[in-house]
Amino acid sequence: MKLTQLRDLVAVAEAGGLRRAARQLGIAQPALTRSIRDLEQELGVSLFERSSTGMVLTPIGAAFVRRSVAVQLELERARDEVQQLTGISAGVVSIGLSTAPHVSMLPRVLQPFHARYGNVRLKITESLFPSIEAAVRDGSVDFYIGPLSEDRLSGEFTAEKLFDNRRVVLGRRGHPLAAATTLRELAGARWVATSVTASSEAELYPLFDLHGLPHPVIAVQAQSALSMITVAAWSDLLAILPEQWLEFARTSRLLTHIRLDEQLVAPPIYIVRRTALPLTPVAEYLSDLFRRAALNRNTR
Repeated sequence: MKLTQLRDLVAVAEAGGLRRAARQLGIAQPALTRSIRDLEQELGVSLFERSSTGMVLTPIGAAFVRRSVAVQLELERARDEVQQLTGISAGVVSIGLSTAPHVSMLPRVLQPFHARYGNVRLKITESLFPSIEAAVRDGSVDFYIGPLSEDRLSGEFTAEKLFDNRRVVLGRRGHPLAAATTLRELAGARWVATSVTASSEAELYPLFDLHGLPHPVIAVQAQSALSMITVAAWSDLLAILPEQWLEFARTSRLLTHIRLDEQLVAPPIYIVRRTALPLTPVAEYLSDLFRRAALNRNTR
């Protein structure tokens, strides 16, 4: 089995056909056809179902493609690591961040990172862990920083707590409930929410249960901070966000902080990486910058 065969397999799977894949790879279609056929013969299985409209992976083919993508990613990381260990600033670092590290830590990290590794491309995905777990697992994302669900992580991941956190309630400027001081006064409000888990109810409901209040009405479920801010700023829906968003609320003048007497505990912020393989030197340096930013996040 050759690495070029894995490359060809992934290209055909992504393109959905030999002609498009050959064009993308810049090779002749007969050579690509032969590569896929030889791979299937070696494995003793059909990886694709052929039709007049293209090629679709069989269940076995889909499983093999997942492994092939992981192999390619590891080879790219291995190449990056060798270059970095020899002093060459090159490669890619890919990270996933929730909203809290975006606001409170990323601004502290960018300047020193680019000053040292100006030729390394930094890829940032705004996400919570359930949406990015597979990418961390297969190595396409080096590490994730943010909250975790209550579920325990499997042994394939290592989670390091960076800091405990709390939440605040934000509403639009001039919100009719802006003077509220208790969660009970917000019991009849409607909310825009997102969640560490698959369900936004799992984030808000326990908070209201803790204070003996009826479950709130979640009118909008958002998948990004931008969506939450937009909805909260241009409607009467309230948002509950990590306290790191207070600075944004003050400077943007879009949102106002509804100051409640209750302490609204938020899930702690973790850094999560694969257990089995180390980070590249550049990714390790970046993760250490985030650790320092976590320690100094309250100093200005």
